[in-house]
Amino acid sequence: MAKKAKAEAVEVATQETVVQEAPVKKEVKPAKPSWEIKDRVYYLRGNKTPLTHTIPSRHTSKHSLLYFDSETGNQKEIRYATNQSSPFVDEQKGEATLGHIMFRDGTLKVPKEKQNLQKLLSLYHPLKGRIYEEFSAVAEAEDDLDVLDLQIDALNAARNIDIDHAEAILRVELGSKVNSMSSKELKRDLLLFARNNPALFINLANDDNVQLRNFSIRAAEAGIIRLSQDQRTFHWGSNDRKLMNVPFDENPYSAFAAFLKTDEGVEIYKSIDKKL
Repeated sequence: MAKKAKAEAVEVATQETVVQEAPVKKEVKPAKPSWEIKDRVYYLRGNKTPLTHTIPSRHTSKHSLLYFDSETGNQKEIRYATNQSSPFVDEQKGEATLGHIMFRDGTLKVPKEKQNLQKLLSLYHPLKGRIYEEFSAVAEAEDDLDVLDLQIDALNAARNIDIDHAEAILRVELGSKVNSMSSKELKRDLLLFARNNPALFINLANDDNVQLRNFSIRAAEAGIIRLSQDQRTFHWGSNDRKLMNVPFDENPYSAFAAFLKTDEGVEIYKSIDKKL
């Protein structure tokens, strides 16, 4: 018999398991907005244009010019020195030549060469946002866009308002003059009012009391109701029966408009409406 060949043992090398570690993601912090070197313009708030207006340029007992540094937790004194590169007193070296900060005709133009004054006004002065603002073309465009959107909304609303409602709104602005105006004049003036003062127009258009106040005035002008000479009580014009007392320090017709919303007032409203 043929001898069986012995099977040779084959050694297999042990393979090491390699574990790959996940890469550590570095936290990306948002970059701080960089300071742009450019000419800057500042203007007084409230459309004020005095010939000259000076704001404090250094810290005194009368005018506090302090800036709180959130990183160090300290308050830092600021002042405008024309020969120093920093607006902070503790960073200024040598003799300081103090300067004035003066607005002319409501504006102050600061060229890019005066970085110390620009940073004092744009970043650190406590009166920014209270007395003056820095002009920004982007912010100006956003404000203009908001106003245009509001005007469009107001004009669209004005086009769809009926004549009685238009009369009620315009009476707030024009008073009894609306009585002699035609419907086309009312619509024209309403559109002009909506364009020129859109915020007030929208508030009046959404105020239920405006229509009721106009209703009350029309009733008084027609003699259906009568307001006493001391403007404290309303009476029926036909029999002088008292309808209501006007609360102290309130507009009589506004008070009567509110009264017409009560249970008793609803019946009076229906009676006046029939007579009108």
